[in-house]
Amino acid sequence: MQVKIPELALVLLLGPSGAGKSTFARRHFLPTEVISSDHCRAMICDDENDQEITADAFEIVHLLAAKRLKAGRFTVIDATNVQPRARKPLIALARQFHCPTVALVLDMPLWLCLERNAARGDRDIVEAIIRSQREQLHNSLHGLEQEGVRQIHVFRSPKELEDLAIGRRLLQVNKKRETGPFDLIGDIHGCFDELSALLDRLGYRVSRSGGGYETYHPDGRKLVFLGDLVDRGPKVVEVLRLVMEAVEAGMAFCVTGNHEVKLVKALRGRHVTMTHGLAESMKQLAGEDEGFRLKVAKFLDNLPHHQLFDEGRLVAAHAGLREEMQGRDSGRVREFCLYGEITGKFDEFGLPVRGDWAAGYQGRSLVVYGHTPITEPRRLNNTLCLDTGCVFGGKLTALRYPEQELVSVAALAQYFTLPRPLTASPQGGSG
Repeated sequence: MQVKIPELALVLLLGPSGAGKSTFARRHFLPTEVISSDHCRAMICDDENDQEITADAFEIVHLLAAKRLKAGRFTVIDATNVQPRARKPLIALARQFHCPTVALVLDMPLWLCLERNAARGDRDIVEAIIRSQREQLHNSLHGLEQEGVRQIHVFRSPKELEDLAIGRRLLQVNKKRETGPFDLIGDIHGCFDELSALLDRLGYRVSRSGGGYETYHPDGRKLVFLGDLVDRGPKVVEVLRLVMEAVEAGMAFCVTGNHEVKLVKALRGRHVTMTHGLAESMKQLAGEDEGFRLKVAKFLDNLPHHQLFDEGRLVAAHAGLREEMQGRDSGRVREFCLYGEITGKFDEFGLPVRGDWAAGYQGRSLVVYGHTPITEPRRLNNTLCLDTGCVFGGKLTALRYPEQELVSVAALAQYFTLPRPLTASPQGGSG
């Protein structure tokens, strides 16, 4: 049996004394990845069995866990963790540092836990305590998901552990091994003719193939689309066909935008307001067969909220991303990638006002994003906004990476009216 755990996660080992958690940890994880409550007791008073300093020991556990998670390190907590109140501060740490929590539950038979405890010469835990720990475990197992644990695996016998292999899976956002060269393209919004012209300028060869398109570059370059492929523009279907085929062929990457999220909801029959160009997408897709619409919904729904390339030197996110969120996976990270820094305020045109997160950015990774249309690409503090408002009559812009060269084509028409004039700052709304 194999269990796959996210490469960056907080893993909680759950089980009463004698369940074999420490042995399990030594078998499956690196010593540096495991934070043991017993070891933290010993660090304080040279006795890992001294229950009187448990509170102090867990201060160390929480501190070490926080430091590891902040540094983006896989972390395992070796403690009983059978009570919700013991798990709560650990789950809160994972949430704070945008990491999923995984529970590996060693629900071993009571007789085995008692037998193992009796065989240990360095510890004498009374039977009643082990019985109580096991009861607490069973009473709270059903609530783990509600507590915020994303992945739960329960093992109820030594036999289940004999052939167990624990692997790590890369997060969907991790494309660090892809080193380029890349061409990153800002918000297309159904402007297929402008996209075709831009790809031609970038040296790509695009040809019709069946119901879609074949896209390749003679120099091995790959495309990175920054979301908002759909809505507002005249050829949403053609844009989707090209992008979907390119991603499937391994010639492109694509992150989701807020318009993709809303379109997926509409395609799946959920009630959404047909504003901000969604009606145009739905009307154009209505002319396609149900199979294609289902394929579109699945493709868009599976897009990552951001991706890291070139060993983490390059970050692609629709609305940008703060340094501490890069390479992480949480609801808050997804929200920031889709909408940027939300202030809750609206301008005189009724559009949301975004906080200018890029003004305070000090990260080493170049963050390339779009979402809010501006007159010209804006470079600031190792960030670059590429949404130059093509669908509003501006232009469609790409960044050639690593060359840092900007390439643009002018819009052939103004396909959609923006309630406010395009500005030079991406703080305003429209995305």
